[in-house]
Amino acid sequence: MKILAVASAGGHWTQLLRLIPAFENNELIFLSTNEKFRNTVEKYEFHSVIDANSRDKRKLFQMAIEIIKKVYTIRPDIIITTGAAPGLLSIIAGKYLGAKTIWVDSMANVEKMSLSGKIVRHFADRTYTQWPNLAEKNVIYKGNILS
Repeated sequence: MKILAVASAGGHWTQLLRLIPAFENNELIFLSTNEKFRNTVEKYEFHSVIDANSRDKRKLFQMAIEIIKKVYTIRPDIIITTGAAPGLLSIIAGKYLGAKTIWVDSMANVEKMSLSGKIVRHFADRTYTQWPNLAEKNVIYKGNILS
């Protein structure tokens, strides 16, 4: 299976790296917003896109175009992400290309789902929360996935 693992910088990236052992026997490809992260996944293919968030619509649009091109070119069987904006956009793009999609909401979201998590649960095949109080329709709690 070809798996595209996507996360923005910071905690999202750190949590995504903790998932690597789950995909050992697959072709794993990474995508993030920081080119320097290439060094943290040296044995894997790596792609970067512009960093953007909802406060800068122009950059967010540019990020969306870059991600659509990457997802179209890579053609993953599965997209997994820990967020935020690049993960959401990758899942939306992947769904239209027939990829299976998985969102793992950040451990930091104790009180409520992230904004991206709230949106993505309508698109992703699986949306996971790490807190039992946040489980609801289309949001699965199976214990701490990332600790």
